[in-house]
Amino acid sequence: MTNLTARDVMTPDVVTVPPETPVLAVAHLLAERGISAVPVVGPDGTLQGIVTEADLIRRLAGAEDRPAGWLTKMFGDQNSMADRYARTHGATAAEIMTGTVTSVGPEAPVSSIAHLMEEKGIRRVVVLREGKLAGIVSRADLLRALVAPPVEDGEYSDVRIRRAVLAKMRREPWADTFYTLVEVKGGVVTLHGFSRSAAVQRGLKVLAEGVPGVKSVVDQTQPMPAFLYAAA
Repeated sequence: MTNLTARDVMTPDVVTVPPETPVLAVAHLLAERGISAVPVVGPDGTLQGIVTEADLIRRLAGAEDRPAGWLTKMFGDQNSMADRYARTHGATAAEIMTGTVTSVGPEAPVSSIAHLMEEKGIRRVVVLREGKLAGIVSRADLLRALVAPPVEDGEYSDVRIRRAVLAKMRREPWADTFYTLVEVKGGVVTLHGFSRSAAVQRGLKVLAEGVPGVKSVVDQTQPMPAFLYAAA
């Protein structure tokens, strides 16, 4: 794993939301996709922040906040109190997000990323390329890289297969890399997330089967919920 970089282990197709997304919609997104955070991206693709489960819990807990005592009002940090109020009562992603996001470049060594996560006590780092979101490296991504078996000469690594499948999907206008997740283990491609139709499911299966090194394809996608389909 020592020679791997962020580019090798990151999840490149990341679900994102615009700053004005309602908090309830963000909560639904995290729950439906089974993810713990979603980056907030501006119209130009620049990363503005990230909304995590902790931010949503803080927002929920804000409804139970008690009025501050007179000592706090007199001697407390007014800016900090105002910021906390906005984040615990905000109605949009921009208002509750964590604005300071730990990031690395695509060529950052995996060992450095692991050290960064341990040092800061965080679960993920974003990967930026020229200020734009390129992917996310989570603890799970690091663990998968750690336990991945060595690649023998002539064999295809799971990382390489996954990147090839995603590259082919991005070239097809009907293939949705935003709502469909790709996992590869032992040459077996598993599709997770949501699919727009049975035709798209069949197309994705054929597409993945055509990638060198793929042994089989398992489709575990679900029909896209109505609220996601309307927003897509």
